Order: sequence, then C-alpha cells, then structure tokens
Amino acid sequence: MAIIRKLVLDVLKPRQPNALEFAATLADQGTDYRVRLTVTEMDEKTESTILVITGRDIEFEAIEEAIKRMGASLHSIDEVEVYGTSPASQ
Repeated sequence: MAIIRKLVLDVLKPRQPNALEFAATLADQGTDYRVRLTVTEMDEKTESTILVITGRDIEFEAIEEAIKRMGASLHSIDEVEVYGTSPASQ
C-alpha cells in the first residue's frame, strides 16, 4: 500500500473554528503531521483555504473526517506526494 507524504487540499471552511484551531485539529490527527493553512478568500460566513499537510504516513480518511466534523467541505485534492511500498514476500 502506498504511503502519503504530502497533501495539498482546497477546503471551504466556516469562519469558526478559526484558522489556527482548524489547522491544529488537523495536525492532531497524526503524531508528526505538519499543517500549513492559507486563507485565499473570505466572506461573512466562510473562508476558502489551501491546506498543505505533510507527514511520514498521512491517513487521508482521518483528515477528511476531521474536515467534515468541523463543518468544512473538501473541494479538491490539488497535489499529492505518495511513496510506493514493495509488497511483502511473495
């Protein structure tokens, strides 16, 4: 199974939680996750953001679920960095 090392996600989030809380919650999904959040557009109720998440082995499903729990929606996966793993002895 491939190992995800980097994700760049386009996410529409509500104004609350704020960007710091949102990024921290995502970072807490893994022991070594680093999250960079950039707000690209905002209105009264929402913020369009670009998230860059890096780590040794990112669990995409956990990230996606945390995004949904905070009331946000994943618009697109804009970039990925994936490492292949060789199969166990055949």
